[in-house]
Amino acid sequence: MSAHPQGVSVRLRGIRKSFRGVEVLRGIDLDIAPGEIFVMMGPSGSGKTVLLRHIIGLERPDAGEVLVDGKPLPEESGLGGVRMGMVFQSAALLNSLSVSENVGLYLEEHRVHPPHIIQRIVEEKLELVGLKGAGDKMPSELSGGMKKRVAIARALVSEPQLLLYDEPTSELDPLRSVTIGREILALNRRLGVTSVVVTHDRDLACGVANRVAFLSDGLVRFVGSPTELRANTDPLVRDFLTIDFDSNHSTSEIP
Repeated sequence: MSAHPQGVSVRLRGIRKSFRGVEVLRGIDLDIAPGEIFVMMGPSGSGKTVLLRHIIGLERPDAGEVLVDGKPLPEESGLGGVRMGMVFQSAALLNSLSVSENVGLYLEEHRVHPPHIIQRIVEEKLELVGLKGAGDKMPSELSGGMKKRVAIARALVSEPQLLLYDEPTSELDPLRSVTIGREILALNRRLGVTSVVVTHDRDLACGVANRVAFLSDGLVRFVGSPTELRANTDPLVRDFLTIDFDSNHSTSEIP
């Protein structure tokens, strides 16, 4: 963790959410400290991504409260004065735009800076994620891991205090997944942002997290360090950690 974090705190209190009569979140309480990497994991349908959308402000709870930097989210949308960056599961790059154009799209559309300043910022962020000189490439020329890193660079252009990742290693092989994990760690240490990561990837969770929350059926079953997670005896947690997935992620058991 950075010695001088610029990240913000996130506090969730009594978060409940239902869709078409089905309760997806059933009273979630969590505290995320400024500058930490906080991982939310659990089986599909446990409510992880829905909870992430509440932190962003894209969903509103039926009951409970989301506090970011000690303040409730504004009623409209977004995080008010808090700068936020989001890395989507699919990377969500526009295929008709170059890497540089994808990274700088927000700045261009909102006329945040003149073009030459935007170009400098884009080049800085690409270099930060190890993609110096890749700005002229098109998304079709990129590997899956490179697309994820472009998505991270795009999230960084707003100089976020809160950086959110939705399944950042999905569809990546183990080697590229490790690379993305190292990027998350390096950015957190260098920038001091608060990072919230939703993942099924057990190796990623235990490799980058300061703390892990395990969700199941809309409830928090565990919160603690990766070491405490490995020692947890809850049958639901143990089954999730030891089952072999038929996927691109590592299938090794966590002892």
